[in-house]
Amino acid sequence: MAVTERHLTAEQFLQMPKDGHKYELVNGEAKEVPTGGLHGDIAIVIAVLLAPTAWKYGRVFDSSTGFYMQSGNIRCPDVSFMRRERLPDGVPPRGFIDGAPDLCVEIISPSEEALDSWAKIGEYFESGASQIWHVFPEARRVVVYKSLDDVHTYLADETVDGGELLPGVSFRVGEVLPA
Repeated sequence: MAVTERHLTAEQFLQMPKDGHKYELVNGEAKEVPTGGLHGDIAIVIAVLLAPTAWKYGRVFDSSTGFYMQSGNIRCPDVSFMRRERLPDGVPPRGFIDGAPDLCVEIISPSEEALDSWAKIGEYFESGASQIWHVFPEARRVVVYKSLDDVHTYLADETVDGGELLPGVSFRVGEVLPA
């Protein structure tokens, strides 16, 4: 008997039962994304730092928010920001959001595959992202991508800022990532 693969649609993915794990829809399959307590703590700290400024320009989202990529995948950054003018009527829709957020923050766990991280970077930029922040808790560093060619690494004693996308947002890496 032949085995056929089941490819989920976005609607089926949206209706999946909640089991306490984080998933993204990648090539028609629900793919679990590793998270944990430290991961969640860092995500909240970054969201709180972004929110006061970000809400002037758009919306901040948590990891439960799905974004349609041009590839057909649905990605769920750990923290994200999308400018108001890119949201339908300036407000978040009930379902998934079309396009990548302007800022995608990914907290990278040691078990994540480098190829998966690179695939996400490409998808995010292809789908409209302006900045991607990769946060490495164990190494206490943040890598900021403004394009595939404009990449800067910030260490614990250095300050990350929102640049033109989120003027006024800044934080020292060591304040966000515990020793």
